[in-house]
Amino acid sequence: MTFIRQGYVTGPLIGVLWSLTVAITVSVVMSFATGEAFRPGGAGILIAGVATGLLALGNRDTTLVATSAVALTGALLLTGLGPVIVGEDVGLRAKVLTLLAVGVAIGYPLSRMLEGCATGALDRHDFEAAVIRFLTAFGYVFFTAIVAIPFYVMVMTSLKSQQALLQNPLDFSLEITRGWGLFRSYFELFGQYNFGRYLMVSLIVSVLTVFITLLFSVPGAYAVARLRFKGRAMMSRSILLIYMVPMIVLALPIYIGFSMAGLRNSIAGILLIYPVTTIPVALYMLQGYFRGLPAEVEEAGLMDGLSRLGVIWKITLPLSLPALASVSLYVFMIAWNEFLLAFMLLDDPSKFTLTRGVKMLDSSEIPRQHLMAGAVISTLPIMALFLGLERFMTKGLTAGSVKG
Repeated sequence: MTFIRQGYVTGPLIGVLWSLTVAITVSVVMSFATGEAFRPGGAGILIAGVATGLLALGNRDTTLVATSAVALTGALLLTGLGPVIVGEDVGLRAKVLTLLAVGVAIGYPLSRMLEGCATGALDRHDFEAAVIRFLTAFGYVFFTAIVAIPFYVMVMTSLKSQQALLQNPLDFSLEITRGWGLFRSYFELFGQYNFGRYLMVSLIVSVLTVFITLLFSVPGAYAVARLRFKGRAMMSRSILLIYMVPMIVLALPIYIGFSMAGLRNSIAGILLIYPVTTIPVALYMLQGYFRGLPAEVEEAGLMDGLSRLGVIWKITLPLSLPALASVSLYVFMIAWNEFLLAFMLLDDPSKFTLTRGVKMLDSSEIPRQHLMAGAVISTLPIMALFLGLERFMTKGLTAGSVKG
């Protein structure tokens, strides 16, 4: 450990690891963006990582380090030993862009990671700070790639023509010359596959699921949080027990029961079963928040002549708006994305939810870009809703953590 904490060892080691991260990321991004051949180069990663890591030690001029990394990367690319190996058919503009991206992405972050580190022995604080900065940067890149790359592939595939997909299924570049033809798959989904109706059905089902869930979970959570009755503690602890049983285990009994009751292949049946899956988690989230509300405010309302229901309606619910917003958003997301029950209970295309409609596109007779376009249509609304209301969800989830 003492040997690793020498600056001349820590710098190059972090430099090589970061160069490897950058090389893989840039190779994947450029391959997807251009459809050309890019791959990491082992020798170039080693040389660029060691050299830039040593240069960054004790050097506070991040611009100098980044410029030097770009120059080094360019020299390595000219000799065929670059951190990213570029295919022979790649154009000059893509090569220059790769050079700049690799150089800047290696040099600038490394100068920040190794800030305060010298070539000699490092104290524990400087060593741990450098390692933490590297792990933080790596985490950002890794988890962003996990989320962004599949979404990018999905969007780009939905914008492809059938001819382009057959020609090169791994080319995810954008065919700008097609103009509005890029969105042909989306036009056909709404024109030929009835996706507008699927959107409306999913919206109605999700909104009604939220309403039904709150209708039952608000009084239930309030009772568990405020009232005293026999079995209260057991009920509080067992609310989430339903999630210990996988839904696939319940699929056959639900299918048989709904078929016998005439509820299969109906929106009413979906609206009966969806809240069953969302009420427990809503109860769990709301009871924690209700416990955090000051009981004195409710007691004052009771002394003023309000009934228990009046206290809930006029005092508790207004104070619980952040929690109600977060629970509503969470329940809406569950109902919008639910697939297993919709796939099992719905056979009539006129009653399909969006996820069930997307599954219908998973056929050898339907072009793959249509399936990807359906996936984009089902993803974008809930993503926009989450990003727009994320602050309310965070506030609602944390507001009840400290008793006020």
